[in-house]
Amino acid sequence: MTARVLFIGEGSSDNGLVPHVESIAVDKGLNVSITVPDFGLLRLPTGHSVQDKLRVARELHGSYDLVVVQRDADRGPAQDRRDEIKRAVYAEWPGLPHVAVVPVRMLEAWLLLDEACLRQVAENPRGRVSLELPKGLAAEKVADPKQLLKDSLAQASEYKGRRLAQFQKRFSQHRLRMLELLDPKGPVTCLPSWQHFVKDLDDAFENLSG
Repeated sequence: MTARVLFIGEGSSDNGLVPHVESIAVDKGLNVSITVPDFGLLRLPTGHSVQDKLRVARELHGSYDLVVVQRDADRGPAQDRRDEIKRAVYAEWPGLPHVAVVPVRMLEAWLLLDEACLRQVAENPRGRVSLELPKGLAAEKVADPKQLLKDSLAQASEYKGRRLAQFQKRFSQHRLRMLELLDPKGPVTCLPSWQHFVKDLDDAFENLSG
């Protein structure tokens, strides 16, 4: 069978998670068709909440077997986000199975652990400049992982002046590319939030194929 999956992230650069969703499905022997609505082109109420996005997606009359919703934990407990997503799905799409993807504190924490990938996306894979990146579980304790990732990419690029300024303007593209290239069997596997993502999705696909 082909499972129809709706993916909802916080922004377009979160769409780099889609290949990982597909990969986990393949590991379960399941074909998937993933729909990623471009909410930037759709009329959303102010706030852009998960419930708002689900409502708009449902109004497009799509039919799905599963919805995967990504929402950063930010500075609160990850369980609060999972509960928020659960309430939103139950309110807007009762009966639709869902998987909540909740990076701690932000999705950028997952990307900080892969130095080789960071240097590659920084367009300087053989660079030697020292990067003060967190190790292991410390990635989930960084106060602002998004800013640290942006600064680390700039530092790893070793660009200066105007070239650096132009490079930094492409941060969203760099973030997307890093997420696509993230090694799902690499250092990120030590993080509980990644482990939750893989296990919950694996269980969901098991239920669909059963």
